Amino acid sequence: MSTLQAPTVVIENFYPCLEGGRHPIKRIIGEQLDLWCDIFMDGHVVMSAVLKWRMIGAKRWFESPMKPTDNDRWQGACSFESMGRWEYAVEAWSDSFRGWKKTFAIRVQAKDPDVPIESLEGARLLREAAQRARAAGAADCGTQIEDVADLLASLPAEEVMEVLLSEDLQRLIDSYADRSQSTTSEPLCVIVEREKARFSSWYEFFPRSAEGRPDKHSTFRDCLPRLDDAKAMGFDTIYFPPIHPIGTTARKGKNNTLIAYPGDVGSPWAIGAAAGGHRSVEPQLGSIDDFVWLVGEAQKRGLEIALDFAINCSPDHPYVKDHPDWFYQRPDGSIRYAENPPKKYQDIYPINFHCADWKNLWRELIDVVLFWVDKGVKIFRVDNPHTKPVSFWEELISTVHRKDPSIIFLAEAFTKPKMMQALGKIGFTQSYTYFTWREDKAGLTEYAKELTQGEMRWYYRGNFWPNTPDIHPFYLQNAASSMFRLRAALAATMSSTWGIYAGYELCENAPLPGKEEYLDSEKFELKKRDYSAPGNIKGFIARLNHVRRDNPAMHLYDNLVFHQADHEQMICYSKSTPDHSNRILCIISLNGHAPIAGLVHLDLAALGLDGSRSYRVQDLMHGHIYVWSGADNYVSLNPEGTSMHLFKVEQ
Repeated sequence: MSTLQAPTVVIENFYPCLEGGRHPIKRIIGEQLDLWCDIFMDGHVVMSAVLKWRMIGAKRWFESPMKPTDNDRWQGACSFESMGRWEYAVEAWSDSFRGWKKTFAIRVQAKDPDVPIESLEGARLLREAAQRARAAGAADCGTQIEDVADLLASLPAEEVMEVLLSEDLQRLIDSYADRSQSTTSEPLCVIVEREKARFSSWYEFFPRSAEGRPDKHSTFRDCLPRLDDAKAMGFDTIYFPPIHPIGTTARKGKNNTLIAYPGDVGSPWAIGAAAGGHRSVEPQLGSIDDFVWLVGEAQKRGLEIALDFAINCSPDHPYVKDHPDWFYQRPDGSIRYAENPPKKYQDIYPINFHCADWKNLWRELIDVVLFWVDKGVKIFRVDNPHTKPVSFWEELISTVHRKDPSIIFLAEAFTKPKMMQALGKIGFTQSYTYFTWREDKAGLTEYAKELTQGEMRWYYRGNFWPNTPDIHPFYLQNAASSMFRLRAALAATMSSTWGIYAGYELCENAPLPGKEEYLDSEKFELKKRDYSAPGNIKGFIARLNHVRRDNPAMHLYDNLVFHQADHEQMICYSKSTPDHSNRILCIISLNGHAPIAGLVHLDLAALGLDGSRSYRVQDLMHGHIYVWSGADNYVSLNPEGTSMHLFKVEQ
């Protein structure tokens, strides 16, 4: 509360508010923030309140009036014009002029004998407002207000009531209200980010396999065809696994075997070799200058390259020699390698973030990120952030954002929900999700609602991936292309940000028996691929991304509404802009093997439709147009034909 005087107003119970204001919410440039809080004070006074916001560190506040609803609850709205960390607060006060005007109108109507005296009181309030206007440099406004004061003091009250009750006068007085006894709440914070933080389409590939040849290690300069192919499929973000030198000590062989033979390229996540560590690139990929060239080529194509920030070190990393105290020492003096039982990573040494030299360690790792920012990287996919201190990430993200608030961080944290949520709260822009393991309608619906309709929507943006190099889900193993299409459609339409790992468009489906992993995993070898092979679904993915790009409703994250579908393997949901100028209705079969059919029951109000009139639905994937009436309509889906509808709804 303000310390200029004893607080006169109670301002409490803000929404949204994360943990009492401990963590900021997230917005996009220009995106409206709607909020409410409870405002009240002693007595029966008339109150006014404004919502105030500014960039943290700035002197100037922007303002907009708040409106009361019921039971002392007030609502306000604002938006933010630039990226960065902002703060907002509420200022409220007893509004002497509004209070006087309200009672004065009643007195005039009742012909109260005190009207002449109350007229003089009103004239005094008006002249004080005129003085405040002149003090603010608005002499003309002061004169206008003073003219009304003169009328009130010289004419019968009945003759000036129309002027006193005019909205123009009230707006003028509001601009110079008496706030000398106002109370201002403690500020709350918001992180304002660029549009890609909320809306993006990711494509991951290993640059060393860019040419799809198992006998040749590709370079950065060999990656342009892959960039062009991803661009043609509608992706805007290209994600590279680690590009740094790969260690030779304990290097893994094909399919994660413990023996590497000549020619085995090892895991990119085993970072560090004679050629350097996290500030260097694998020599077989080229040079840092080659990478910077590729970043520029991507930008020319409207693409951005995202780098993997993996805080792993091979036994050959320079840190091991220069800072052995940064690692976990075993009783025999050796360094402990990484484990996630039953998985073992003999080629990786994890870093001890709580070592005695932790301050220098943290500073070094933050500087690594800033090094790549200076090379043009604006997006980082962070490997396993849940295995490092949350406070470290809070420090890293805030430090990087002070230099460049456009930097995006994607958290690859498949772990307990509270840790995933904490990483979102402290600043990660986007996060991987459990979408990959949600298969049935109930599971998908419940999880999507949790992400987009509850408190998580204020700080956690789920990035939906149907596959990753680490995860080959059982339902895609040895699966038909129809399963790949429906999972891509779900990911691309349920969230505003999604991604696939290369090979998905080719419906690669061979599993490592009994595990959620790929056979002949690209993590350990150069991958053979023919990106034009028959049976690919590149055209389907391109159409999905085209629909997403051309429909503003798909750019929003927290506008997901589910509708009832009678068939248990049919899911129905919609996304609309707030003004309903763009409405997309998604009806997707969850059965990739057999036809299904049934009624869908639409929430017409959620779609902004008049139930008394028919409306048109145009299938943006297949081109069909239907005219529907009412909430209940019959839908038939077939995995060999129309397995989904992405309808544009118009009335």
